[in-house]
Amino acid sequence: MSALGFALPEDVLAARDGILAFVDHEVLPRHARHAAVLDDPRGRYREDGRYSDAALALIREVRMAAAAAGYFQMCTPTSLGGGGLGHLAYFVAWEAMFRHCGPRHWLMLYALSHWAFGPSRMLEKITDEARSRIMAGLMDGSRSMCFGLSEPNAGSDAAMITTRATADGDGWRLSGRKIWTTNAPVADYCVVFAVTDAERARAKQGGISAFLVPTDATGFRIERVIRMFGHVGGDEAEITLDDVAVAPWQLVGELHEGFRAALYGVSLGRVYNAARGVGYGRWALERALDYAAQREAFGQAIAHYQGVSFPLAEAATELHAAHLMGLNAALLLDQGEAAVKELSMAKAYAVQVGFRAVDRAMQVHGAMGFTNELGLTEAWHTLRVVNVADGTNEILNRTIAQRLFKGDTAL
Repeated sequence: MSALGFALPEDVLAARDGILAFVDHEVLPRHARHAAVLDDPRGRYREDGRYSDAALALIREVRMAAAAAGYFQMCTPTSLGGGGLGHLAYFVAWEAMFRHCGPRHWLMLYALSHWAFGPSRMLEKITDEARSRIMAGLMDGSRSMCFGLSEPNAGSDAAMITTRATADGDGWRLSGRKIWTTNAPVADYCVVFAVTDAERARAKQGGISAFLVPTDATGFRIERVIRMFGHVGGDEAEITLDDVAVAPWQLVGELHEGFRAALYGVSLGRVYNAARGVGYGRWALERALDYAAQREAFGQAIAHYQGVSFPLAEAATELHAAHLMGLNAALLLDQGEAAVKELSMAKAYAVQVGFRAVDRAMQVHGAMGFTNELGLTEAWHTLRVVNVADGTNEILNRTIAQRLFKGDTAL
């Protein structure tokens, strides 16, 4: 039964159902067979915090199997050789996978090309030479990439980046530092944003360009893997660029206009994280409902107590609203709208209510809610992070307010 009063397009439903079937056939069995690698951090990570060789092999297997089945690149533009499904399919597919798998079956993250890790609209404006060099590997899942925008002193205000691209003959030399670059420890390429015209950048009138850099380039170095929440490893990294040579073929889009690509990439990230907030929240809620119906205290199931049932009712209400907001923002994007206000609302709201839903599910489970085997703490950690990722809630509220005071009051 659906809670939606409208029908999703048939191609979107087919894509959702197909990728869930793929996950059941390719992802869940791998987790069952390789639990020692995928479930145990000591098997998942190396001593330096990077994924182990065994974990990397399984990640690549899933990417390549998904690519061969047509799911990995199904939302990649047709101009790049993908399936051309839009933002709505992207949101629906990710939300369904997060809800279906929860955080424990995390290989599902590689069943669909993430906007920053694989082929997406981010790469539509790469040069013909870049296409011939990298697209085959990205499209078949054998290679991956990352998105180098944030810096130690340039997070929410990304226009403050200090990484420089200095002209060198017909190319450039990149020097600077990036941080919070997800997938960087294992990526084959990085889209690096750098200042190419300092005066224009200071005036916020361009002056920032994007470059496609192989991660094995001379001068490109992973400084460290960033560990969070006491984990022994991670997928975020700090990068240093020391006089990295880049040629004209590595320029992404127009010179000095790379910030447009950065903003679009962040928008895709907000669609993804809105889906993650709703999906994880619904996954946690369903487990809390099942547990509350079975667990007894003082002679009856704890679902009969308002202290248990009312918070879950509130979580369901919030998640339903967040789901509708995410669908609406994705539809607006597919219609060619910028949807700045609506996407900001959808992402900020979804990650907050998803986090609250997981927290309430943990409370319903009592001490069991903190155990590793339930996976609730991993979802809690993830959603705590995405309350910051791709625009903090405060920054998104600032954006919403700015749009409202400029006259964008349609609700």
